[in-house]
Amino acid sequence: MKALQMLQNAPHCDLSTLPEPEVAVLRADAATPANEDDRDWMGYRADLSPGQLTDALSGWWRCDPDRVAAGGLLVVTVSEFVVAVLTDLAAPQHNGGTRQTLRYKFTKARLAGWLTDLTDPSAACYPADQNAAERLLVQPLLGARLPSVSGGPIAYVPAGPAAADKGDS
Repeated sequence: MKALQMLQNAPHCDLSTLPEPEVAVLRADAATPANEDDRDWMGYRADLSPGQLTDALSGWWRCDPDRVAAGGLLVVTVSEFVVAVLTDLAAPQHNGGTRQTLRYKFTKARLAGWLTDLTDPSAACYPADQNAAERLLVQPLLGARLPSVSGGPIAYVPAGPAAADKGDS
């Protein structure tokens, strides 16, 4: 019961402090085994290793890769709760598909922060070599609510001053 109350009272993300006017949000499902050569899992699962989690979240997604990269972050949510954040989104790879089957993978993506327990904010993890500025940017996002709407797995939400102006933060 206490865990449910914590989730109900989770704050909404304040995206007004992000440097870019928009951020991409990956609306992930619970991880399922992937029948692919480059990853074992697809989606989010708290007990995956950082490498497995990065692979599970970094692609293959139907999206506008330039728009994702421009935001600097790929915020990962499960049921509107931020569970991970990826950075280093430049140079995506595509699957060579047609317009309707084209998907992208962010092959250089790096896990900037992730949760191992949504009901315990102290369960946030960060890379050992992460700089302080990136941690300060990512830390307030983890565990917060970030509603988003999209016809696919990737949504785009206002951030920076645009988020403050719209009252979305």
